[in-house]
Amino acid sequence: MTLAAVENSSKIAAAEGQGSASRRCGLVAIVGKPNVGKSTLLNALVGQKISITSRKAQTTRHRITGICSRGETQFVFVDTPGFQTLHNTALNKSLNKTVLGAVGDVDLVLFVVEAGSFTLADAKVLSLLKPDVPALLIANKLDNVHRRAEIAPWLKTMQERHPFAEFVPMSAKNAKDIERLFGICEKYLPEQDWWYGEDELTDRSEKFLASEIVREKLFRFTGDELPYTSTVVIDKFEDEMGRNKSRLARIAATIVVEREGHKAMVIGEKGERLKRIGTEARQELERLMDCKVFLELWVKVRSGWADDEARVRSFGYE
Repeated sequence: MTLAAVENSSKIAAAEGQGSASRRCGLVAIVGKPNVGKSTLLNALVGQKISITSRKAQTTRHRITGICSRGETQFVFVDTPGFQTLHNTALNKSLNKTVLGAVGDVDLVLFVVEAGSFTLADAKVLSLLKPDVPALLIANKLDNVHRRAEIAPWLKTMQERHPFAEFVPMSAKNAKDIERLFGICEKYLPEQDWWYGEDELTDRSEKFLASEIVREKLFRFTGDELPYTSTVVIDKFEDEMGRNKSRLARIAATIVVEREGHKAMVIGEKGERLKRIGTEARQELERLMDCKVFLELWVKVRSGWADDEARVRSFGYE
């Protein structure tokens, strides 16, 4: 949602008497290097899967908004791609532009790092933070730290690196930690009317979420064999009524890879891997959209697309 659209929706809410002076609403950016758990954290905060996850780095490629309305406060969380420090391609330039845009216009930043760790990639992201925007240090994956006594001196060194407003050692998979984080974030959000309806969870379309779910399954079932530059394009997304007047979604998607060898890898022996990707994606989409889904998947080779700015844009990247 653009700033103008946000302002307009706020005015509409105020005009309809939906807001109140005690309500709070604001943007919270979730930033960090690739694969530190940003998307897992967003999904936990929203209470439903909005951003895809996998063990492969650079899974998230877009600015994804997750909305959570609790009590008198509406939290608008923005998940961002991991900031790219390697491979200076057109795709990575697009990803970094998305990160910079998200960090520049928010009320609060959640800087996510692995508890007890700080790498050059973390430092690159930290250098993007603006001193006038409050930032919380989210020391994630605390459950992986075996000697908790080592965290205190590490936190001291982190405070020397940036004037963090607060430290939050936690695990994104721990419900109590998530609840505690809500209480911490709330006080940094301004008093103003909500931007979205109470039941809204994201500003992203179902078509966008469909491409993301397919891409997640693609990475999950190919592991490190497939380069992260592979992507998914939705060719068709149509709604129709089923026999029982229930909703039915027909989706056709193309998995784009850079080499013929990658195409064979995605399809698998006798098409089994592609079939599994499609089945898992369809089942998750049916749960997410609460309707019957027919999903067709195709695989095409587009050599060098990640280095082609025009093609990167045509595939939906900023």
